[in-house]
Amino acid sequence: MRERAGESRLKIWLLLGANRLEVTAVLALAVLATFVAAVTLLPEPLLPQLRAEDTIETMFSTMIGAIITGATLVVTIGQLVLSQENGPLGEQRARMEGAMDFRDFTEELIGSPSPPDPSTFLQDLIGVTKHRATVLQSAISENDSDQLRKEVDEFTDSLVGNAELVRDQLEDASFGTFDVLFAALNFNYGWKIYQVERIANEHEDELSADETEHLDNLKTALSLFGPAREHVKTLYFEWALVSLSQMILYAAVPALVVAGVMLTVVDAGTFPGATVGVSNMTWAIGVAFTITLLPFLLFTAYVLRIVTIAKRTLAIEPLILRDSQR
Repeated sequence: MRERAGESRLKIWLLLGANRLEVTAVLALAVLATFVAAVTLLPEPLLPQLRAEDTIETMFSTMIGAIITGATLVVTIGQLVLSQENGPLGEQRARMEGAMDFRDFTEELIGSPSPPDPSTFLQDLIGVTKHRATVLQSAISENDSDQLRKEVDEFTDSLVGNAELVRDQLEDASFGTFDVLFAALNFNYGWKIYQVERIANEHEDELSADETEHLDNLKTALSLFGPAREHVKTLYFEWALVSLSQMILYAAVPALVVAGVMLTVVDAGTFPGATVGVSNMTWAIGVAFTITLLPFLLFTAYVLRIVTIAKRTLAIEPLILRDSQR
């Protein structure tokens, strides 16, 4: 995925791969370092202003309102997203029937009952595409067209290699973490569907009926992976939003306590002296300010991942939306 997107490894790690609590910690350290550096290095009048009691009062009274409003808003958004899971009995039955129809179809495809574990389910679907790609390559090897054999060999070798990589990534992945969806994003099924369609169209006169059927079978397996991945993505989004709501509520309580303490107890003379050449008052206000920002930093870390995934998976069909792939 990183190679297809043309992005740096660090950017992909920050936006997608890293644990969201680790990203929050990195953002918090960046805020603290920026705050301390700005107060220390900017013109001298800034430090006396920071020590003034009215500055502390204004800063943290504002943060109390922001924390309460922000936490309430995020929890409300999470509840709105989850509200689509609620509905009358008829709608729930229709959802169940649709899900079971899909599982029945995949059971026919993979030749065994559909696994209940999302990672194993995706593994089996990718395994079917790998097997059908191998069967296609074997069937085309007898074709008289050198160009067709060359194109199919390149395509199937690429597909098999990608399938093995993604299946290995799914092996130890468990739902509830991002690992399952992260691995699934590495299987670019849309581009593979296009290649199957292109080969079938450009070499229509050179393909036998059996070879065309093998291409159709591979296309069917690839097409089934699309809605399966989208379903897993939807479940992950809901899971992540619930986790985000919990984390923000957990972070909001100590943030409010710290803001209240700074508002009622701390004044210009509470933290005399300096540490590492920086005023202790600057350290105290910087740390307190960073703690009150933790709910927003958590929100930023989670939403960065969610919107990045949404942007990369806007099209379920074989449409290329990024310049790097064109």
